[in-house]
Amino acid sequence: MPVQTMETAKSSLKSRMKNPALVLPDVLQALLAVSKAIEKAGVPAKTIGLVQVRASQINGCSVCLDMHCQELKRAGETDDRLFAVAAWSDSPYFTEAERAALALTEAATRLSDRSDPVPDTVWNEASRHYDERELAALVTAIALINTWNRLNVTTRQVAGEWARAEAEKVRSAGR
Repeated sequence: MPVQTMETAKSSLKSRMKNPALVLPDVLQALLAVSKAIEKAGVPAKTIGLVQVRASQINGCSVCLDMHCQELKRAGETDDRLFAVAAWSDSPYFTEAERAALALTEAATRLSDRSDPVPDTVWNEASRHYDERELAALVTAIALINTWNRLNVTTRQVAGEWARAEAEKVRSAGR
């Protein structure tokens, strides 16, 4: 059996189709509008970013991992925290509020993993740190990133393609 090199792995990574949200622009606009509403609710942007990274790790979405880690880095997030998101419960790098958001993310992303998908202990801890508006934003952010993960994973979107497409738009606009 031939050995797969990094180059052959890259060449074999090909999406099945364009992202469905790009094929259906009204869907893209709706998803972006939901994102804007979440931003206005008062949850720190870094917390939302950590939620996006954790759900994307669970769902195996390389596109969202790539995008949201890069966004968090540009916002000043540390490598220590980014490297530890997958092991947040055993890591000293997160605040109690972030831990509550990450626990809620795991529960709401892994709905079928237990008989009580979002136990009261998880919900009550999140409620200690976030008011109703912020909880609504967190729950919606978790649902939204899971939607993006499912669109990307199902259609095998390739990590980094979004950045190359954005760079091409910028170059085209400058011509």
